[in-house]
Amino acid sequence: CGILPILAVLKPFRGLRPPKEIASQLASRPYDVLNSQEARIEANDNPYSLLHIIKPEIDLPVEIDEHDEQVYNKAAGNFRKFREQGWLVQDKEEYLYIYAQTMNGKTQYGLVGCAGVEDYMNGIIKKHELTRKDKEEDRMKHVRITNANMEPVFFTYPAVQEIDTIVASIVNSSAPEYDFTADDGFGHHFWVIRDKTTIGRLVELFSKVPYTYVADGHHRTAAAALVGNEKRQANPNHRGDEEYNFFLAVHFPSDQLTIIDYNRVVKDLNKLSESELMDKLHEVFVIEEKGAEIYKPAFLHNFSMYLGGKWYSLTAKEGTYNDTDPIGVLDVTVLSNLVLDKILGITDLRTSKRIDFVGGIRGLGELKKRVDSGEMAVAFALYPVSLQQLIDIADTGNIMPPKTTWFEPKLRSGLVVHTLD
Repeated sequence: CGILPILAVLKPFRGLRPPKEIASQLASRPYDVLNSQEARIEANDNPYSLLHIIKPEIDLPVEIDEHDEQVYNKAAGNFRKFREQGWLVQDKEEYLYIYAQTMNGKTQYGLVGCAGVEDYMNGIIKKHELTRKDKEEDRMKHVRITNANMEPVFFTYPAVQEIDTIVASIVNSSAPEYDFTADDGFGHHFWVIRDKTTIGRLVELFSKVPYTYVADGHHRTAAAALVGNEKRQANPNHRGDEEYNFFLAVHFPSDQLTIIDYNRVVKDLNKLSESELMDKLHEVFVIEEKGAEIYKPAFLHNFSMYLGGKWYSLTAKEGTYNDTDPIGVLDVTVLSNLVLDKILGITDLRTSKRIDFVGGIRGLGELKKRVDSGEMAVAFALYPVSLQQLIDIADTGNIMPPKTTWFEPKLRSGLVVHTLD
């Protein structure tokens, strides 16, 4: 008999969740979008904030290293406290959940359930970014000491019409368990799927999905899967159905997501004058001066540049890029090859101190501000990557250049937690 194909896993679980009345206070931004100082400010006077668990250094002296053993122990202690205080309460049965987010009048609906460690190990869960070992190990320590996935990872999958229909039916026929607008203006809505027949059907439908894709949270995904794999190898009586074989994920259909631009600012012109830089750019771009009004890239291979108080449209000339290559077609690649590397001498985006990256959520005004202040010499805005480009790269086993994709809105952490026991 033939070998059966391995397909994606979606597993219901007994979620650990906050009572309704404190859900909006407990839910926090992810650990990696704010530094320790910002986390201290954000959680100030809010004992419920999940930041006390995912950024536990905020409850220790300011000078402590965030990777100190005390920090991880504080995470475990604070997690115990949250459970003892009834701020996180475990559902009595295994459920699936719906987590929806609203930004600028558009709502996207994610299916919350556990993904499989095995799926990560054998490539059913596809990646498009490299991970750093130090960041992996940090989150692995956090998972080990809390014995939980405190924060979900953000996955996407090829949309399935019947899953969309079931989700819409639940959303339209019942009030959400949690429903609030965060300080950034984004709406967060959360439903519990308790009906066993519905859960069974969703699991069955999801089992026909060939692959899922990490959209955001590569380090959290790797950490969760690697700790699960450690536990599997350490258990002589391993069966495969233990809770550590699964980790927390929110799965969004691919046709509902939007990737926004991820832009670049550079500290200096590599000893060139502004006119010398423009001469070199003219060799590979069709350039139009746009004046003082902000210019946003309008199509693929069209860039926006802010230099010397003026905005410019830069359109890459034919023959300077490779649209048949899933990496070569990306505008981050085109900009790196034509400008950052060859003209400005920035060869490694991961290590260079001369470049910084600005998520498009901040707007292009942020680029102007950083150049006008004198902190940066020039800024480049890029046309956003499409989700199809991301999928093409993951499907071909390629890796995107650093700082290519920016997803908004970010998932709030703490609406549901997955324990590994």
